[in-house]
Amino acid sequence: MTNEGVDKSKRQFLTSALTVVGAVGTGYLAVPFLSQMQPSAKAMAAGAPVEVDISKIELGQLIRVAWRGKPVWILSRTPEVLEILESDTEKLADPNSHESDQPEASDNPLRSIKPEIFVAVGLCTHLGCSPTFRPEIAPNDLGSDWKGGFFCPCHGSGFDLAGRVYRSVPAPTNLVIPPYRYITDTLIIVGEDNTEAVA
Repeated sequence: MTNEGVDKSKRQFLTSALTVVGAVGTGYLAVPFLSQMQPSAKAMAAGAPVEVDISKIELGQLIRVAWRGKPVWILSRTPEVLEILESDTEKLADPNSHESDQPEASDNPLRSIKPEIFVAVGLCTHLGCSPTFRPEIAPNDLGSDWKGGFFCPCHGSGFDLAGRVYRSVPAPTNLVIPPYRYITDTLIIVGEDNTEAVA
């Protein structure tokens, strides 16, 4: 069979047209799949910074907020607690937080920007359980050495009210301090620190 009667320009036009139609069709099919790979608005919001009004927090009170799917604690520490934290360090594994995760503004013995307000991720650094808030002094179940803090019921790790871990417990490091900053004296934004803020 010979190709003598075939119009080559028509064949080339049909081939080009089918190629264009195929490319457009592939594009229409790919767009829904690619758009599903983008994070949802809810997922993007879950990682967004969280504003917290601390104007109504009472002395000694702990409030909880969620940030990136994790519990974040905000504690109003009393003058008595601050005094204990500054003097009672011999039982701590890392009292100066050399091995711990905290922003530069919180890299101090009290692990906070303002001494009276403590902000921490409420997850034990051992296996991620959420410790309980135990502010009482020397309760029967925790012993006479307990000066208030956070106790992890999963494996017995203890942290003081600056989130510093006690010696000889499973948790390897102090509680994590998230990035945070003050917008005003009574408004904190968790998820941003001063180095990330736009002046």
